[in-house]
Amino acid sequence: MRADQVEASWDPGHNNWLLRICVGEEVIRRHCSAPKDADQQVLKSIAQQTLQDEGYEPEPGEFKILPR
Repeated sequence: MRADQVEASWDPGHNNWLLRICVGEEVIRRHCSAPKDADQQVLKSIAQQTLQDEGYEPEPGEFKILPR
């Protein structure tokens, strides 16, 4: 199964990154402990691992990093 979209955004309340995995109308939220200045490649790698851990294909339909 493939996720439609993955969004990464900095969560200042938890002081870490929040990944939103969208599959149809379902949204799965997972926090990750990458540094605030992590680049796109690091965040995409973490997103791919998280997708695999959740049972999805490692490549989402779309990957976005929202402004900090």
